[in-house]
Amino acid sequence: MAAERALEVLAPGFLTLVQDLGRFGFASIGVGPSGAADRGAFQLGARLLAQPYSAAALEVTFGGLSVRARGNVQLALTGAQAPAAVNDHAVGYLGPYTLADGQILTLGNPQVGLRTYLSVRGGIAVPPVLGSRATDTLSGLGPPPVRAGDMLPVGPAPAAFPNLDIVPVPAVSAETLVLHALPGPRDNWLADLDALAVTTWTVSSRSDRVGIRLTGTTLQHEASRRGQELPSEGAVRGSIQVPPSGEPVIFLADHPVTGGYPVAAVLLDDDIDRAAQAVPGEQIRMVLVSGSALKGC
Repeated sequence: MAAERALEVLAPGFLTLVQDLGRFGFASIGVGPSGAADRGAFQLGARLLAQPYSAAALEVTFGGLSVRARGNVQLALTGAQAPAAVNDHAVGYLGPYTLADGQILTLGNPQVGLRTYLSVRGGIAVPPVLGSRATDTLSGLGPPPVRAGDMLPVGPAPAAFPNLDIVPVPAVSAETLVLHALPGPRDNWLADLDALAVTTWTVSSRSDRVGIRLTGTTLQHEASRRGQELPSEGAVRGSIQVPPSGEPVIFLADHPVTGGYPVAAVLLDDDIDRAAQAVPGEQIRMVLVSGSALKGC
């Protein structure tokens, strides 16, 4: 029966989390949305399996996951393409396939990109918290990180049936990642906003789902602002915050809902997902765009 289906975790890899698109409407009590770091990859997995975005999947950071099917389950892999094998036979990405009862799926480490999404038809049916099954690593809300020995229940399959064999998507490049951002709202706190765009930044090993820490040129606060502090104000995913250290931080899925450091720019929405696949050591360039330029696209 569908209610008895599950994925048995044999090895969790570096970090594997249950994720959906997040919990919304709780910022007033200090709870951020969280959810899949690469929303596009998560949504593609749901579409491949003909199920709603509310169906939770596994977000696997830098591979290493191994799971055994308990009952037949239909899966799809999206995001960073870690080498994948079922009982030592390679399987592909971007299309649905069946993991039969007792078969083992194993993921290696991706050569490009950071986060792989393992979607299962019916979704990972762990109990929701505030209406979502997303794991928020900052607040601790949601299910805990996946551990060896966990038995992850799979929900009933939706009525719609998958009708896609494979969906082509652009390959993730190992070259310098170019991200586009709108200046502001506190760009006037920087002595030279252009320094954000002319610097080639490097993703720090201190990066996580809260934010990507960048190393490179130290950004200076404008002279009249030095020593001043902003009152806490709302922050959104994709905000590029500049703390006193001068090293910018790109807020990702588990970012705080408020912050007291100036936000110099905000990534365009599609580029946030691309940023979420950046690995430590990868280089990033920023392109600052204006609102009028976007209207002309």
